[in-house]
Amino acid sequence: MGKQLISFTKKRDQLKYRGTSCKNCGHPLDISDKFCPNCSQANSTKKMTLRDFFDEFFANVISYDSKLLKTLSALLLRPGTITKDYINGKRVSYTNPFRFLLSLAIIYFLAISFNSDFSKFDDYALDKDASSFLGENGGFNLDFGDDEQQEELSQVMDSLKLGDNILKISEQIKKRDSTLLSHPTQSFKSYADSTFAIRFSGKYKITSLLINRKNIKSYSKLIEEYHLSDTYENKIVFNTAKSVSKFSKQPGSFLNELISKLPFATFFFLPLFAIFIWLVYIRKRYTYTDHLIFSFHNQSLLFILLIVSFLVDSIFAVDSGWIFITIFSIYLYRAMRKFYGQGTFKTIVKYLFLNTIFFILAGISVILLFTGSLITY
Repeated sequence: MGKQLISFTKKRDQLKYRGTSCKNCGHPLDISDKFCPNCSQANSTKKMTLRDFFDEFFANVISYDSKLLKTLSALLLRPGTITKDYINGKRVSYTNPFRFLLSLAIIYFLAISFNSDFSKFDDYALDKDASSFLGENGGFNLDFGDDEQQEELSQVMDSLKLGDNILKISEQIKKRDSTLLSHPTQSFKSYADSTFAIRFSGKYKITSLLINRKNIKSYSKLIEEYHLSDTYENKIVFNTAKSVSKFSKQPGSFLNELISKLPFATFFFLPLFAIFIWLVYIRKRYTYTDHLIFSFHNQSLLFILLIVSFLVDSIFAVDSGWIFITIFSIYLYRAMRKFYGQGTFKTIVKYLFLNTIFFILAGISVILLFTGSLITY
């Protein structure tokens, strides 16, 4: 019974407290059964005391800790072996690969988020019009560096006549914006027969102006005030425009929120990545799930190394990331050799191919997460 709990007290195990059916699942029990063979709950009808409550709590903690230590030991010292053990049925001694990876991913990205000062990016928020960089008569209004640097840069840019061009563009933008704002309802309707891309882009421009210039804060206010159709498309346009506006004003807060979601991006592309592993090793007698567990174990090791690297860098103020990435690269090669049992040349070729696929899928996942987070921010 792998799930049986350690018992610190014997009172709940006494015969006089044992029942003939499981209190948890209702499975029939014999009076000699200490645990239910169906769900592993202790066979006891005794009312739980405070001592019993803490007894079960510490039993669960110790049980998990023992699994955790054995998982870490096998993962660090025996590349590929832990996956073989797990898929061959030796699962009670190890933590669940999915839960283990999720825990490590959350710990790592939370540590990065809390330790990084992304709020400083809010100082560079795009909360100004392009024309605000222009002074009178088309000159540049530069608010950085010392006076000598500002003067030198201003002379260079004026000599290139960029001020006149930017001023013209700024005036054209202002004229276009004032036209759209004067008749927003008609402007919306003018895109009704356009293709989706043109329609969405046009509606987005109008909605952004209404949010930033007319202080429209809610979708319902937009619909009511400008008599627009309450459609799913208009709602997406409004949410996108509002999120982009908020991002432009608070990029640092957005980055913090994005990093907190990165663990879920990991679980988006790993199942896809496992398909490529399955295709590469299609002649091996492994199921898709076996390959997925293999990728979970190796990704867990990567997060362990990244966490250690993060702690080393934080304590000693050094850059140790490349050392731990090198260790992981060697570890991954050994894990593939051990688990799949192929020769050096085949393993290296598949190693390079799968790593290329991994980075492509990881990049796509981050882009999708960034886009989704921006729309819903």
